[in-house]
Amino acid sequence: MELSLFLSMLGFLWVAAITPGPNNMLLTASAANFGFLRSFPLLIGIMIGMQAMLLMVAFGVGGLILLYPALHLVLKIAGSLYLLWLAWKIATAEYEQLDTDSAPPVPTPFWQGGLLQLINPKAWLMALGAVASFSLAGAAYLHSVVAISVGMALVNVVSGVIWMGFGSLIGRLLRSPRAWKIFNLAMGILTAACVLLIWH
Repeated sequence: MELSLFLSMLGFLWVAAITPGPNNMLLTASAANFGFLRSFPLLIGIMIGMQAMLLMVAFGVGGLILLYPALHLVLKIAGSLYLLWLAWKIATAEYEQLDTDSAPPVPTPFWQGGLLQLINPKAWLMALGAVASFSLAGAAYLHSVVAISVGMALVNVVSGVIWMGFGSLIGRLLRSPRAWKIFNLAMGILTAACVLLIWH
C-alpha cells in the first residue's frame, strides 16, 4: 500500500475512532471509576474485537451483511440492547472509594469490550468502509488488509488512551459521592444515546 493511500486510510479510521461512541463512552466511564491502568484490559478487549471483526469483514462475513440486510437489522437490535444494558450498569454504579480496605470494585472485563464490537453497527461500518475503500485488488489484497489492520490498531490505541486519560482526569476532579452519581448518570445517558447513532 502506498504511503499516500495509507495516510488517507489513517485519516478515515481516526475520524471513526476518536468521535464519541460506545467504545469511547465505556472507556471514559471505566477510567473515571477505576483508573487509567485498570481500564487497559477493556481497551485491549476492544482492540481484539475490532481486529476480529475486520478480519471477518475482509474474508467474507461483511459480504453476507451486505447481501442479507436482515442480518444488519439483527446486529442493530442486539447492539442496541447491549448498549442499553451497559448504560444501565454505568448509570446505576454505586459510589465506591478506590482506596478503601474493602474488595476493590471490578472494571468492565476485556471480553465485554471485545463482544461489544461484534454487535456494534458503527464498528462494522468502520470495518466495511475501510475494506471497501482502501483494500487493493488481486495479489495486493492480503497486504492491504494487513495495512488496514495495523492502521486500525494504531488509531484505536491512540483514541482509547485519549478517552481513558479524559476519564482518569475526571476521576481525580470528582470528590463527592453526589458528583460521582451525577457523572455516572451522565455517562449512562450518553452511552444510551449511542443507540440513536445506530439507528440513524
